[in-house]
Amino acid sequence: MNGGPSGFNNAPVTRTFVIASALFTIFFGMQGRSNNLGLSYLDIFGKFRIWKLIVSAFAFSSTPELMFGLYLLYYFRVFERQIGSNKYSVFILFSLTVSLLLEVLALSFLKDPAKNLITSGPYGLIFASFVPFFFDIPVSTRFTVFNVHFSDKSFIYLAGLQLLLSSWKRSILPGACGILAGILYRLNIFRIRKAKLPEFITSLFSRLSWPSAGNLPAAPSRGGNVPSFAGRPVEKLSSFNSVCSRAIRRLHCYSSFYGF
Repeated sequence: MNGGPSGFNNAPVTRTFVIASALFTIFFGMQGRSNNLGLSYLDIFGKFRIWKLIVSAFAFSSTPELMFGLYLLYYFRVFERQIGSNKYSVFILFSLTVSLLLEVLALSFLKDPAKNLITSGPYGLIFASFVPFFFDIPVSTRFTVFNVHFSDKSFIYLAGLQLLLSSWKRSILPGACGILAGILYRLNIFRIRKAKLPEFITSLFSRLSWPSAGNLPAAPSRGGNVPSFAGRPVEKLSSFNSVCSRAIRRLHCYSSFYGF
């Protein structure tokens, strides 16, 4: 599951977001309210529960979604290391804001009275990250299992597919909004890729380091003239993915030897 060095070294923004997402999910789960955090037409346009827009951007509605969601958020810390914490913070804000706006537009268009039509969780950020993952992270290893072609990136796609289908249409809609947000960021709408936050905001995340990582330098913010995730050194292949790849290839060899 690594995207380079283990842990959250040089990824303070990702660390803070992962911890916040886990705490929000656990807090509302202990209160038995995790299933009521999703968005519906009545919540936004009837009862004006605007607070749900903020909570739904962090808290997952179930434990399986939390596990797959944190797995992907942790893996995508590779982008913070590539473009710097400042510009990655802009990417997070843009992805969450645009995806939430698209979700609200979808609710206003569908006008479905169903409760919790859109499940909660940072789907906007996660699936927006799949856009640079698809375009800018190259394939390091390819292998074939039972005449089906895979690569080291397949495990991330499978985890994303599992999360996308976790609540069926309730999770497909926010996932699609996240992908659209990622596409708009890549198209550099409003020149968003050159935007930067005040330095004191990103330095705040660095001060929230765990003791074991407190002495490690944070990744420097990149200049505003870098338009894309591409062109940065790609992090080393995940050891988790490597082990899985070798295990699958070995299984394939055994099955061929014994005639399965």
